[in-house]
Amino acid sequence: MSQFIITYIGGNKPSSKEEGMAHMAKYRAWLSSLGESAVSPANPLGNTHTVNSDGTVVEGGKSSMSGYTIVEADSIDDAISIAKECPFLDIGGSLEVSALMQMPG
Repeated sequence: MSQFIITYIGGNKPSSKEEGMAHMAKYRAWLSSLGESAVSPANPLGNTHTVNSDGTVVEGGKSSMSGYTIVEADSIDDAISIAKECPFLDIGGSLEVSALMQMPG
């Protein structure tokens, strides 16, 4: 099996604590349904800083990436099928699915 990264882009924050709890319950159920296919589930990002080529550092990021999950699947199509079931799509976010490439050495 190959590994794929599902990157979370954008998405709307819950409008209430109850909405947030309901979304997290759906998210936990989705992750649970993946079983051992979820190699590195639910990795949120925060406190982002951008390091520029001239060495300057700016608070914040240039993309709206908010987190990622790494899954194992037989093919990119299987990984896309997994992503299509992710509740992150329910909050207006989008998902990028990429194959993780092994570097030599």
